Amino acid sequence: MDSGVDCFLGDEPVDWYELTVRQAAQRRQAQASPTQQHAQNSVRAASSAGPARDRPPARVGNQTPQPAMMPINTGPAAVVPDGEIVASARDLASSAKSLDELRACLDTFDGCNLKLTAKKLVFSDGNPAAKLMFVGEAPGRDEDLQGKPFVGRSGQLLDRMLEAIGLDRSSAYIANVVPWRPPGNRTPTPQETEICKPFISRQIELVNPDVLVFLGAASAKTLLGVQDGIRKMRGRWMTYPVQGREIAAIATYHPAYLLRSPLEKRLSWRDFLSIRAKLADN
Repeated sequence: MDSGVDCFLGDEPVDWYELTVRQAAQRRQAQASPTQQHAQNSVRAASSAGPARDRPPARVGNQTPQPAMMPINTGPAAVVPDGEIVASARDLASSAKSLDELRACLDTFDGCNLKLTAKKLVFSDGNPAAKLMFVGEAPGRDEDLQGKPFVGRSGQLLDRMLEAIGLDRSSAYIANVVPWRPPGNRTPTPQETEICKPFISRQIELVNPDVLVFLGAASAKTLLGVQDGIRKMRGRWMTYPVQGREIAAIATYHPAYLLRSPLEKRLSWRDFLSIRAKLADN
């Protein structure tokens, strides 16, 4: 519990680092030349002929034989995040013509290792036709269990904040930059965020809201490219370009932060009043 483990993800532990190394070795082996494969097969045949102490170690030229790789059957393979994975995510996201298609794309996408440890895909909640859209950073434990964003304590606070300006979840659409829960609620790595970014960008395009609200600095930095902290950024109206138009965008404190720092709620109240006024203008 002190290390952040708050639920079991499987019946048996899995060393994902070792699994990734072994799978990389298998891929290298599969790409080896026919001569190398024949030599390695000869080594394996010799290794099964009898006890190792009864025979000398086999060699091929100057190469020392490598132990045979055991087949791995533990579900989707872990991947090493790189530019190719990001490019495939971008191509897959751009191919989605609707929110349902985008969700289906995420269901089949295996380029983010967070999917291996998360229980559920946390895609969205609320009304896709709403003029107001909220974007957070990543789901937590409650969201992972239910498959919906902002359903825990921070989500309950968000509901009360919406109610205070005369709105509810049917008046807004809610999503996260990263749709899978990082283990132990840790912060997503820059690589994980970059892999998931094309999907949330496409999600915003498909919803096409009039007002976009970033809950916390992380989502604003990811999608707007700004570097300011949330204290300097919050309450300031910006624009988010999408499909030839500019969406009014604003960042405010994440509800989880407000639970830890209740004195800051007064500033978030000002932000929400500004949001209500902006919606009225549109």
